[in-house]
Parts: sequence; structure tokens; C-alpha cells
Amino acid sequence: MIDQAVIHPIKEGKFRFTCHNGLPCFTKCCANLNLVLTPYDVLRLKNRLNLSSQTFLDRYTTSFVDEKYGVPVVKLKMNNDETRQCPFVKPEGCVVYEDRPGACRLYPLGQAASMFHGGHQADEYYFIVKEPYCLGLNEEQEWTVPEWLTNQGLDKYNTMNQFFMDITAGRPSKIIKRLNDRQLRMYYMACYCLDDFRNFVFETSFLDKFDIAQDVLNRIKTDETELMAFACQWLKFSLFGEKTFQLAVTELG
Repeated sequence: MIDQAVIHPIKEGKFRFTCHNGLPCFTKCCANLNLVLTPYDVLRLKNRLNLSSQTFLDRYTTSFVDEKYGVPVVKLKMNNDETRQCPFVKPEGCVVYEDRPGACRLYPLGQAASMFHGGHQADEYYFIVKEPYCLGLNEEQEWTVPEWLTNQGLDKYNTMNQFFMDITAGRPSKIIKRLNDRQLRMYYMACYCLDDFRNFVFETSFLDKFDIAQDVLNRIKTDETELMAFACQWLKFSLFGEKTFQLAVTELG
């Protein structure tokens, strides 16, 4: 959670910010974080580090079922030192910078969404997070929100994260909280442990039960972003009964 005292509106649609190693505060924002990782964050980071999904999750994250939303959440594990620094930050800066999480890319902006009654998402909006130590906000470079999002490479992140958000979007929390342990394990595997999910699709009876087009199979076998989108569609089917998958003819007979 962000301290409400550091949240400020973006006046006239523009803000000033630059981060570089010449600032005394360089990397101070990379410590003592409560950083939730999206499935796409996990995908990018585990590939950057050349690790399997499970090895990355075991080594660098903690997970729990969120009480408010009722689904598994993965957080980055901070170093066990005095400042609780991010494990990917060295004196020279972020060593996974090109594949850093979406929340790191967004900073110094924060994002929220207004909601319709019934839980349906309405408009997203952005605000400035003014940490007292951050000197980058005093720099001269000026940005609009769209300019910043594009500059930080957030377009791809936002596209992939939307697949993930659509699994539970618009569903009453009481329905999500009815998911049993087996279903929660499926959610965790499909979202965060893509290596295991790929094995689930290709090395079990899954393909005997469902009619999956060959071109789809070709894509998800070699492209993990396609596999992630496929996994999100599977969760809509397996957890909530949406008709995103079709049973094979042999299963119907």
C-alpha cells in the first residue's frame, strides 16, 4: 500500500522526473518494497535470469492468498538486510533493468481505477508518488502520462496484464472466494508457473479432452506470451465455467 501522504494529483497533465546515478537518492526507492509481481513480471524476470519458473518463484518470491480478492498473489522477496533492498539492485543500479517489473517502470507514477457499482472497472487514472527522499522530481525533464508510459516500455506490460486482470474482472468477490484449494493451485500454476502449465497442456490428457486448433498449439509451444494468454483463457473456463474452451468430440460422445 502507498502512504496517502505521498500521493499527489498530476497538475495540468504533466510532471517532471528524471532518475540517474548522479542523484544522491539513486536506488533509494529500490528498498523496503511491498512489490506485487504480475504473471508477466515473473515471466520476464525468470527468463532474464535463465531460471525455470519454479526456481525463480522459490528463490525470489513469497506467495499468499489475498484476503480481499481471494486469489494467490506473488511478491518479490527483499534482501534480509537492514534496508531490505531489492535483490536485483547493486551500487551501479538495477541489474535486470530491461526486464524490471511493471511497477518499477511506472514509478514515480501510481495507478488506480474507479469502479462502477457491482465491481466493474471504469476509468483508470494516474497520480504522482512523491517520496520525500526522491530528488528526481526536481529535475527539468517534463512528461505527460502517455509519454512516460511509452518511454518506460509499459505498453507491452499493460497488454499482458490485461489478460491476467480479465480472469476475475467484474466477478463478485464472494464467487472468487469460493474457489477451493485445488482451484487456487491451478490459478497459481497457470498464472505464475508457466513451465508446469506447459507440461499440464502437453504431457497430460489435456489435449485429448479439448479441441485446440493446431495453429494455437504451435504458438503456445514456442511463445510464452501466447501460452500466458492461453492460460488465462483456461482459468476462465476451469474456474468460472466461461465457454472459452470446447470439449473434443470424443469427450462429448
